[in-house]
Amino acid sequence: MARQGFARRLASTSECLVGTWVKIPAVSAVEILADAGFDFVVVDMEHAPLTFEFAYQATVVAQGAGMSVLVRVPDRSGSHLQRLLDAGVDGILVPRVTSVDETAAAVRQMLFSPGGDRGMGVTSRAGRWGGLARAEYLRFGDEEVMRAVQLEERAAVEAAEEILAVPGLNGVFLGMGDLQLSSGLPESDPAIQKLVDGFLASARARGVPAGTAVGTAAQAEAAADRGYRFVMVSNDTSLLRGAAASTVADVRSRLSKGDNHGV
Repeated sequence: MARQGFARRLASTSECLVGTWVKIPAVSAVEILADAGFDFVVVDMEHAPLTFEFAYQATVVAQGAGMSVLVRVPDRSGSHLQRLLDAGVDGILVPRVTSVDETAAAVRQMLFSPGGDRGMGVTSRAGRWGGLARAEYLRFGDEEVMRAVQLEERAAVEAAEEILAVPGLNGVFLGMGDLQLSSGLPESDPAIQKLVDGFLASARARGVPAGTAVGTAAQAEAAADRGYRFVMVSNDTSLLRGAAASTVADVRSRLSKGDNHGV
């Protein structure tokens, strides 16, 4: 069966896709997350010590297990975009985008000519090492790979309607944590809720799938009900720590109830 890029995968379903962040530099963690049933993972090169080489290996492992892989690049400079696209990732998240100009610049680097400036590398993994027809390689790169920007500053979210109109943009991510930080307001504040409502309305009107990050299953359900098309739930480090801490606490609690253990 032909592989689907993340943009096409979103377009082919009405369901909210469920993913998580990858921060542990081990491909075993990626394989475990795929086996657990996540639709996708996001390799976090912004907030974790992950290299391009790891992102490449994670992409191979994830896709081999039938799971989509996105990469959040370290910054909006664009220095990693070409190589990650050549590696065959299913989508890119560009962080800290604050304006139409920054969005347009990022998108252009991820589109082939005439819409953009991405260089052609048909003998790369994205082109199946030269086995993919040139026309299909170009089509897949422009039509199926997600090109998403992260709106995290209050001013950026306020400008969402204009940013989402940038040609070629086919994904957007709302960073609620940094939005709260930049605005000085909690997520529950009516002003923040109104801002998010406007952001989601603009995304729907433009046909741009919106995603966000949450910590729990209940929050994921609420996000999907609100109109988000993809959600990242927790991350590999938090999932591991939570499971480990819960197991240790359970064991210690049970052992403490019997003073004669080992006697």
